[in-house]
Amino acid sequence: MPANPEVRYDVIVIGGGQAGLAIGYFLARQGRLFTILDAAEEPAATWRNRWDSLELFTPVRYNSLPGLTFPGDPDSYPGRDQVAEYLADYVRHFDLPVELNSRVHSVRRGHDGYLLELEDHRLQAEQVVIATGPFQEPIVPALSEDLDSDVVQLHSAAYRSPQDLPPGPALVVGGGNTGFQIAAELAGSHEVHLAIGSRQTPLPQRIFGRDLFRYLEATGLMAKTVDSRIGQRMQYRETLIGSSPRALRRQHGVRLHPRATGASGSSVSFNDGSQLSVGSVIWATGFRLDYSWIDAPVFDDDHRPVHQRGVTESRGLYFLGLPWQHTRGSALLGWVKDDAEFLAQQIAAFSRGKPTLSAA
Repeated sequence: MPANPEVRYDVIVIGGGQAGLAIGYFLARQGRLFTILDAAEEPAATWRNRWDSLELFTPVRYNSLPGLTFPGDPDSYPGRDQVAEYLADYVRHFDLPVELNSRVHSVRRGHDGYLLELEDHRLQAEQVVIATGPFQEPIVPALSEDLDSDVVQLHSAAYRSPQDLPPGPALVVGGGNTGFQIAAELAGSHEVHLAIGSRQTPLPQRIFGRDLFRYLEATGLMAKTVDSRIGQRMQYRETLIGSSPRALRRQHGVRLHPRATGASGSSVSFNDGSQLSVGSVIWATGFRLDYSWIDAPVFDDDHRPVHQRGVTESRGLYFLGLPWQHTRGSALLGWVKDDAEFLAQQIAAFSRGKPTLSAA
């Protein structure tokens, strides 16, 4: 049933991706009156809208949400469509109250709880969980505006397959896992160049026949918190998993360049003074968070949420699924359940009138 504007919900979850579904599982077990609002037209839209050949760097054994095992060979690496189908099955299996086409335009504190403004109605809730994920607003460098209109430009969020690009040299800008995966795929049909702004530490996908994440779990590194000494270092160090500049160059023939610094016409220049004439550019330059629609004193000067493991100083308002919200796995499919269970406990404590983490 659609969310009822006449009802005051115990909890409203904004975002129907993996984070929103994970906490929905725990809220359902608590018997909460809740709903999950998603702006998309179909379940798991964030995953369905990624490029066709996307493959997770975590194996099946580490991709389950609470209560339902991810299907398939535990040592295989699922693709985009497998993840999307799993999330859709998750909603059906637990009959979670996900409301599609329900974009929230504003959240603000009311007299007793929170008021949410949607397109044509208003909802009320005692508590709200922001679970909109880390892939919100694509970042495209300003230099893109200096390229000719006949140069095809796509952010990685809009890229689907090599058929999206015309013949001729293709430049991928961005040295993270996304940039490396797309560059490797394009190399089968295009002359491909990759511009790397800052190098990331390459890690092998498998070590002695076992997946990397088995070692990260066994050594406790996945459980290290953001406040720990090693967590403080790790959160600012991105890693390449299963890729490396050397392998990309040798195995796929991709030509590497330093940071892209300028553009003019059909030419892109780099900070070593070199230039490249391109037919297309893929901007694998990441995303920024956008919380301009949340009216609450829970942000720092850069408009990043201030929280303790997702619990904010605005009582009853939480965030879930942020990178390094608590550990390295906080934004990953198979580990978001840990923060989801923790926030569900905080929600239960709030409802019983007990202090939550922020109040304590």
